[in-house]
Amino acid sequence: MKNIRKITLKNGLRVLFVPRPAMLAATVLILVRAGSEYETKRLSGISHFLEHMMFKGTTDRPRPGMIAHELASLGAQSNAFTDQEYTGYYAKVRAEKLPEIFDIVSDLYLNPLFDPSEIDKERGVIIQEINMYEDDLPAKAQEVLGRLIYGDQPAGWDVSGDKEVIRRLTRDDFLKYRAEHYVAAGTVVVVAGGFSEKAILKKIGERFGPLSRGTLVPKKRTVEHQSSPKVKVHFRKADQAHLAMAFRAFNMFDPRRYALRVAADVLGGGMSSRLFMRVREEMGAAYYIGAGTNLALDHGVLGISAGVDHGKVGDAVRGILDECRRLRDDLVPARELRKSKDHILGNLVLGLETSDDLASFYGGQEVLGRELLSPEAYAARIKKVSAADVRAAARAAIDKKGLNLAVVGPYKDPKMFLKMMKL
Repeated sequence: MKNIRKITLKNGLRVLFVPRPAMLAATVLILVRAGSEYETKRLSGISHFLEHMMFKGTTDRPRPGMIAHELASLGAQSNAFTDQEYTGYYAKVRAEKLPEIFDIVSDLYLNPLFDPSEIDKERGVIIQEINMYEDDLPAKAQEVLGRLIYGDQPAGWDVSGDKEVIRRLTRDDFLKYRAEHYVAAGTVVVVAGGFSEKAILKKIGERFGPLSRGTLVPKKRTVEHQSSPKVKVHFRKADQAHLAMAFRAFNMFDPRRYALRVAADVLGGGMSSRLFMRVREEMGAAYYIGAGTNLALDHGVLGISAGVDHGKVGDAVRGILDECRRLRDDLVPARELRKSKDHILGNLVLGLETSDDLASFYGGQEVLGRELLSPEAYAARIKKVSAADVRAAARAAIDKKGLNLAVVGPYKDPKMFLKMMKL
């Protein structure tokens, strides 16, 4: 692949170099194949909690705050995140400071202390974060939807975890979980932007060469079964009803994923999409509305979210389903298809202007074992999608048997919504 170099160390750790000499900044991103879908019920939330603890002191920087202070003194932007299937740690800085931030990010990844007193302090922070998301009603709707679709299995659990589990996790739990998952075979180091490949490769070998190869621990297979539409309401006094709707689709390796991506954009990809024009502009029923895909290793959905006026919630649901039916049954006109493709590709280009965006684009593919595509190769596959492809993908997903709706608002009876679930 042009200008992209992949190297695998002897211990199995993968390195991706994404050089952009004209960039004034550079990013180090470390990804590990460990997220909420790798957890057990007893450890629900440990992936996210562990991510927090990695910043709370290392063997080289033992005092809390030292890592943050050093990164700030270098003018770096840094953060970490936990998803269902992987966790990431990154820092971005002006290019000449890359060696310094590499030392810091690799140190926090390789040498965390897990001081029991800091674990106890951070419990409160995690619980407050969970409380914050409880008050974020669009996010709450997505959480309710996940549990509705997948039930009491890892794919249905919230990434932040369960409060009671957070309260009882011990240092030994962190050490054991990290030893099982934070291994070379499951780790990817990405360096993107302006940097000297030779110098940074030497540092990577010195730092990560001793890391145990380990064995990738597979996540528990997601079980899917549904034979009729499902609705779950979460009562909350609010001025707006928040809807999260999803149709079961397929996983991230399915060849129809590009067509489904285009289908989602036609349906709800921006201010000229069908859902925006129908539900917001024509009906005046929603402030926000959109659609997208969320495809994982062994499951996936075509999803729709909206914030809807209470007095128009029924009309909004029926309008959404009308547009889903139209997408499933009719070919998208050529002009609209071209517009949606241009919208996707325009956002792709604009989303890859910085070194951290580039690192995430390539690293996210590599850590999950996907085919490593350049932006140009991805764009070519989107361009090849035909109207017939879009309709076929929509027909595969938009099925009444796989329809799910989560509602957060002043409602208690799901039956009123079940009556609307007609396709």
